[in-house]
Amino acid sequence: MERHSSYSPVRRFTKAAFAVQLAVLSATSAAQTSSDDDIEVVNVTGSRIPRAEVVSTSPVTSVEEFQLKLDRAVNVEDIIFKLPQAPSSGASGSSATTIDLRALGQNRTLVLLDGTRAVPFGFRNAVDVNAIPAGLIKRVDVLTGGAAAVYGADAVAGVVNFIMNDDFDGVEFSTSYEMPEDGAEQFNAEAIFGGDILDGKGHLTGFVSYADRQALYAGDREFAMENNTEVINTGGYYTDVASGNSFGIDDSGSLTEDRNTVDSTAGSYLVSPMTRQSTGLFWDVDLHDNVTMYGRALYSQMDVWSSGSVGQTPISVNEEVTLTEDNPYITDEIADQLTFDENGEAVVNVERNLGLGLQKTKTDRDRFQFQVGFRGDITDYLRYDGYFQHGKTDESDTVYNSGYETTASGTSSFAEIANSVNIFDPSVALTDLETTLTYHTRERTQNVAAITFSGESTPLFELPAGPVSYAVGYEYRREAGVQRPGDAFSLGTTYSSSSSVYIDASFYSKEAYLEVLVPLLVDKPFIQELDFEGAYRVSSYSNTDADDTHKLGLNWTINDDWRVRWTRQSAFRAPNLGEFAGPVSALSLAIFDPYSDQFISSLAGRFEGDPCLLGTGDAEQCARFGAPEVGTEWDSSTAQYTYGGNPDIRPEKADSTTIGVVYTPDYIDGFDLTVDWYQIEINDAIWVIQPAAALQSCYIDNPVASNPLCDAVLRDPETGFITTALVNDFNVSSFAQEGLDISAQYKFDAPQSIGGEFSFNYSANIVTLAEKQLDPTLPVEDCKGTYGTACTGDYASSLQADYKHRMSFGWALEALNMQVSWRRIGDVVYASDPSISIAAQNYVDVAASWQVNDSLNIGAGIDNLFNKEAPVPEAGATRFNTVSGYDVVGRSIGVSMRYTPML
Repeated sequence: MERHSSYSPVRRFTKAAFAVQLAVLSATSAAQTSSDDDIEVVNVTGSRIPRAEVVSTSPVTSVEEFQLKLDRAVNVEDIIFKLPQAPSSGASGSSATTIDLRALGQNRTLVLLDGTRAVPFGFRNAVDVNAIPAGLIKRVDVLTGGAAAVYGADAVAGVVNFIMNDDFDGVEFSTSYEMPEDGAEQFNAEAIFGGDILDGKGHLTGFVSYADRQALYAGDREFAMENNTEVINTGGYYTDVASGNSFGIDDSGSLTEDRNTVDSTAGSYLVSPMTRQSTGLFWDVDLHDNVTMYGRALYSQMDVWSSGSVGQTPISVNEEVTLTEDNPYITDEIADQLTFDENGEAVVNVERNLGLGLQKTKTDRDRFQFQVGFRGDITDYLRYDGYFQHGKTDESDTVYNSGYETTASGTSSFAEIANSVNIFDPSVALTDLETTLTYHTRERTQNVAAITFSGESTPLFELPAGPVSYAVGYEYRREAGVQRPGDAFSLGTTYSSSSSVYIDASFYSKEAYLEVLVPLLVDKPFIQELDFEGAYRVSSYSNTDADDTHKLGLNWTINDDWRVRWTRQSAFRAPNLGEFAGPVSALSLAIFDPYSDQFISSLAGRFEGDPCLLGTGDAEQCARFGAPEVGTEWDSSTAQYTYGGNPDIRPEKADSTTIGVVYTPDYIDGFDLTVDWYQIEINDAIWVIQPAAALQSCYIDNPVASNPLCDAVLRDPETGFITTALVNDFNVSSFAQEGLDISAQYKFDAPQSIGGEFSFNYSANIVTLAEKQLDPTLPVEDCKGTYGTACTGDYASSLQADYKHRMSFGWALEALNMQVSWRRIGDVVYASDPSISIAAQNYVDVAASWQVNDSLNIGAGIDNLFNKEAPVPEAGATRFNTVSGYDVVGRSIGVSMRYTPML
């Protein structure tokens, strides 16, 4: 009977009959010749050294193809949602789905396809993983902890490696349909084909896929409607400037004394509708005994409707306009409230919903990647593998139900029609003001060229425990992006407060790397095998200084039952295009200054005055930087508050340590247990610092000349007054996290009376420490088991539970597989007020598959069987009264079918 595993990290392989980790299987494997015997050589996630055994020092968890099919995964989002190592991230109203390992930020997780980089969609290097066709994924490997020495920058929190089914043989048609209540239905159809070509000298695998996800609206879920968003209605509210008379018009058209509002929440997206078409080819061809050409060509086209950068509030006006006495829509009742001058004109402040509906953004995103490579043997002990890949993402964001606030001549668009349409009729939508607007178009490209030589030391020497294995290589990478804003959003002529800017930036890196696998001891007392793994990468970046990175690791196989592993790695994250090349925008500092008449109270806390003028600053430090005397008058409107990229930014630095134990006792057949402790520390993390914090540090808390935060606020060299507050990206943050990853699997025969095999799988993440300090002026935040924006860091999840697991129990018969799973997100407290909490959330899923015959497989299941609703905390909700990361869909019934014709 064939055995399948799901979230198990381990399985037995034999070389001296010791246990190894299943999850470290890599994207490719090929039979090659080494020494005198034919052995299978595989690559492992977290290493570039091909080897005969699936052993690695790095802790990697895997989700296998069997589990993906049983879960009926339509989008990669459906897979990530159930991983304990990633913050729970259900479907949302955004236009992209990204991965945030360890809640350390999506831009600190490296996403790979078959061991090479996937193409980002934006300027923060994040990858929209929903562009990856879930139906073609053979396995997902999750390596948590730094891996920069092996894969380069960005692998700070870890690596997610999507292993594609590139060796498929035959033809398969599949389809699935998910049916939640009242929305978010998902449909997927896919065809996969593969087989040998050129008389067996090559292999070709191809696929065509279509996926569709319907919208789920806030109005379809009770929890999302508990605190509604009220906006002005289409009847409007009017104030006569001369007399001060005010009146509103309700939804029936009657005049009222009060301002009338309507709820705009119900039509907002809880889950964004999406369609995706994708196709691709994978190939390999033996051109010569020692030359194999391989590659892939992947294309996907996605349309996603979302809230976008402009949000989903309806457009409204709140401005003074001139209404004329001959306006045919002004009734006597309205005219009695207005004051017309001798010219028959009345100046009226009008606040009105335009009636265009909720704003929404359509994102069209095309993604293409082409790769071609050559690999083979140079000798029996030396191999080569070189490739080039080009990737490109084209994106266009279009905003609907919006319009231009000002005309081409600079006058108010609403004022121009105020006397020609009935603005007092709540049934009239002011469609004359409606225009479809381009928010921006974006082109993101990535080129990578790399070559690796790997082999063994056998021709030169062998250690007593065996030959040294190695990999040495070189990689060149160029990242580039161009963003072109729509004219309305670059000039600020829309009703939206959002803006878009022009960006044209690029950088390149050159890196050389070396990795070794050294067998130290074999067949000694308490040491069945002891291996050392080391890696070193030298990096050069065109846009910043870069640190060299290293990896040190030990694999200690004590006996057939026990294995211990240890790694110590350094990593870095280079500034991405948005951080070092984002254009700088400026506002008047006066709107942030509580001592200014232009102060806007909603912006309080960002600037609290110049401590040198207020007398709260250190006198020597103020004199050192040439500040004016205490009490000197200053007009803050002459200074600027600037924000954007920083060309002088440095890479983030990280160190990670892992210690793990793998236990596979011979006396408990089918049982595996893995426990890994990890520690990740990130310094010089990129974040922004507000001028109030910078001035507090420079002039009060740490008044020394070398304080780097002093450079965040600039002074005029002659007058000493503040001229610029630089709210740009700086290397000011630090993060630290420690915890445990636990995985267990047990397979055993069911009682003979029922037959088959039972299986138990458990995968959990326990966080024992999570600290973040967003800048040196702030205290260290204890983020373990919290939710809320106080601990989000840079592009990190707002839900940071300190315990998550997925536990499943399965029963496999010859043609039938059944499974019940329990997902748990531990209780959390509000980071800003620990007295407020959210209880632990539990979700139960059931699934089954039936192999009807050799060609047909039918599956069915229910996710969130008991229809657990998203929790509503007393405070700190980040989205629709709940916290992003909890299941907002509820119970979902799904069916699937796979047909493999016998050819």
